[in-house]
Amino acid sequence: MFKNLREFITSLPDEESCRKYLMKERWNGVVTCPYCSCERVTVIEGGKRFKCNHKDCRKNFSVTVGTIMEASKIPLCKWLTAIYLITAHKRGISSYQLGRDLGISQKSSWFMLHRIREMLRMKEDIVLGEHSPVEADETYIGGKFANMHNSKRKKYSEAGNPFGNKTAVLGMIERTGNLVAKVMPSNNNTAIPKTIAETVKLKATLITDSSNLYNRIAHSYNYHAVNHSMQEYVRDNVHTNTIEGAFSHLKRMVIGTYYQISSKHTQRYCDEFAYRFNSRKIKDADRFTLTMGRLEGRLTYKNLIQAEIPTQIELTERPKNRYCGVIQLKDGEIIAHYKSIKEAAKMTNINRGGISRACSGQRPSAGGFDWIFA
Repeated sequence: MFKNLREFITSLPDEESCRKYLMKERWNGVVTCPYCSCERVTVIEGGKRFKCNHKDCRKNFSVTVGTIMEASKIPLCKWLTAIYLITAHKRGISSYQLGRDLGISQKSSWFMLHRIREMLRMKEDIVLGEHSPVEADETYIGGKFANMHNSKRKKYSEAGNPFGNKTAVLGMIERTGNLVAKVMPSNNNTAIPKTIAETVKLKATLITDSSNLYNRIAHSYNYHAVNHSMQEYVRDNVHTNTIEGAFSHLKRMVIGTYYQISSKHTQRYCDEFAYRFNSRKIKDADRFTLTMGRLEGRLTYKNLIQAEIPTQIELTERPKNRYCGVIQLKDGEIIAHYKSIKEAAKMTNINRGGISRACSGQRPSAGGFDWIFA
């Protein structure tokens, strides 16, 4: 077993050794057809390819078919080196640096890195909160709002989006377990509670800051909050230092290695970071072996570049009738029904525009309450 990059390259010096290593890791000595799972195969082309002997299949295949390396002309030794580098480097590696290290173009290395990130993506459902408290918080990745031109700042402010073109990321971490990072459609008062409910076990201990974003799900958990606006950061065992520490490492990766990332691909970078973070206590060689067990699945260039761009703000369509009713909620419980936004503003003494923007999703709340169209 190798302990560092030099030993890794020495142990897998050529295509033949890499091919044998892949066959061992993928099939454990029993060559299996990736199309029909038949184990009756014939070796062809000197062991480089195989032919399935199943009467309904009869297809030829290699060890890379059905993996992230399928249909790639880049040598296997360069593929395995790239996988080792991206999993071993604590801050990742840029496509420009990887291209120089492997002697390939930046475009090829960029596509290669995204295919590797597809390997690192969490394909299984993770439930947090079974063994220890869960901390949740949101952060924003992108250029500083203050550095934008005044016209752009005005545009985003008028749209009810004070965070400009930043991409919102929700982080949830179990103190003795895993980190989950999900890109959100802006700081949305429905998407964030929904994601937490899908990821964190009900009745688990959930700790957040005092943002109104979490009011809708507070009653479903053993909920605690720290009020940062009142200079409160730690209260006994209640704090969000763990998730904030993870976010600081995520931003160091973005700023220090990648400099700028597209909002379209932000989730892939979050998956890359979360994979390394969750396996940070094991050795690089063990992490590489663990990663090689996730080879299955292919990402084509077409699917990569056609990925959907996360919306910066998710709006709820207002009903077409002129006087639409609204519902006032607190901690997920209905407080009152009103015939119109105007009536709600008059009865609660809360700004009418604030209620309207809260109903449409342009802001998390108004007057300390959640609002939705009836």
